Amino acid sequence: MTRGKQKIEAQKRNAEKNQKAKGSQLEARAVGLKVICSICKAQLANQNQLVDHYASKHPKEKPPSDSS
Repeated sequence: MTRGKQKIEAQKRNAEKNQKAKGSQLEARAVGLKVICSICKAQLANQNQLVDHYASKHPKEKPPSDSS
């Protein structure tokens, strides 16, 4: 019966080791999103993404300059 106990303990250790991280990544994601589209309020990571966003989603509008 010794081996049965070792097996159960090994299963518990593996379950703890393979357990996924708890909580959501919303906070970490929000830190990376620094630029907001003034038209649709989409959050983007940088100015280059904003220019691409304007080109695809708002083609008739001109994207804001880098200084804003």
